[in-house]
Amino acid sequence: MASITFREVEGSSLKYWLLFGGLGLFVLFGALSWNYMHHYGHVVTGMDNQIVWGLPHVFAVFLIVAASGALNVASIASVFNKPMYKPLAPLSAILAIALMLGGLLVLVLDLGRSDRLIVAMTHFNFKSMFTWNVFLYSGFFALVGIYLWTMLDRTVKSYSKAAGTAAFIWRLVLTTGTGSLFGFLVARELYGTAMLAPMFIIMSFAYGLAVYLMVLAAAYSWTGRVLGDTVMQRLRYLLAVFVAAVLYFVVTYHMTNLYFTKFHAVEAFILRDGGIFTTLFWFGQILVGCVIPLVILLTSLGKQRSWIMIACALVILGGILQMYVTIIGAQAYPLDLFPGMTVKSSFFDGVVNSYAPSVPELFLGLGGVAIALLVTTFAVKVLRLLPESLDDATVAKLEH
Repeated sequence: MASITFREVEGSSLKYWLLFGGLGLFVLFGALSWNYMHHYGHVVTGMDNQIVWGLPHVFAVFLIVAASGALNVASIASVFNKPMYKPLAPLSAILAIALMLGGLLVLVLDLGRSDRLIVAMTHFNFKSMFTWNVFLYSGFFALVGIYLWTMLDRTVKSYSKAAGTAAFIWRLVLTTGTGSLFGFLVARELYGTAMLAPMFIIMSFAYGLAVYLMVLAAAYSWTGRVLGDTVMQRLRYLLAVFVAAVLYFVVTYHMTNLYFTKFHAVEAFILRDGGIFTTLFWFGQILVGCVIPLVILLTSLGKQRSWIMIACALVILGGILQMYVTIIGAQAYPLDLFPGMTVKSSFFDGVVNSYAPSVPELFLGLGGVAIALLVTTFAVKVLRLLPESLDDATVAKLEH
């Protein structure tokens, strides 16, 4: 690291302030959307008493999962002691904090009464994963913040490995907790399985690295700094491994469900008869989010930086669609209140629930994304997070 010089982004150009202003505009739209939903109630959204987690939850959970994965690069640098990744670690840590902040803000503001958050923070039910996640998210901010401090302050640099290891373990526990939010919900047939915990972990690896790669490439391109092919190609193959693992877990998850007769109906709903959910699963989650990115990353197309960025964008889009199918699709399928019996009533029992996202929901979710990018944009201006150059010659010296 002695040959690496870190320097802030000047942030005085018109392009920087246009980016900053554009992101701020989305944050403003998100705030207005929250105010509208808070004032009139969730009746103005597409949500109802059957589908209580809508599009904002899709964005929130995606951002939280990606936050854990964005710390991948820093973890590889400190925990696994890979020299090439050490100059990339500070940006990895700040992006993880920013994504977590954006996701949690959307999650909190999507509550029917956001001001009642204080109840969740002062009254704990330790049988609930929601309670445990309050501590997991708070601990994530603390540990990653300390880890970032050890990377930026030479006086505490000797504690970097210990802090990085603690953050690495904590983020695995955190993502396990996020997956368990759904895995412990036995009322919904697509949930209620221990497979969701490890599947969320591997999804975090893929989504977080895809976001990190796009932010890294944009930061170096827009500031005129040199980012060599060695770094991009190494991260390209790492992303391919994670995307392949996501595809493996998704296939295994559905094959496991298909083995049990009681899950045949809900699997048929997602895989064949679910309308928009089936379309999003096959064309969004599988084709766009996994297959096409793998083709790009594992062929000669992946040698071109523009194609790597396309693959990252597709992984992110596929991830959002995967969250949509996972969160909303599971709620759309009717509850099986009395297994083996037909339930009919005036309350639409046994009927597939409909959901159409509203504009305020969309802007609230996009506002969370904008907050994450805004925090990152500001952080690279005030903190020395980016090396001046990561050309191939510099990277080669780090590895020898």
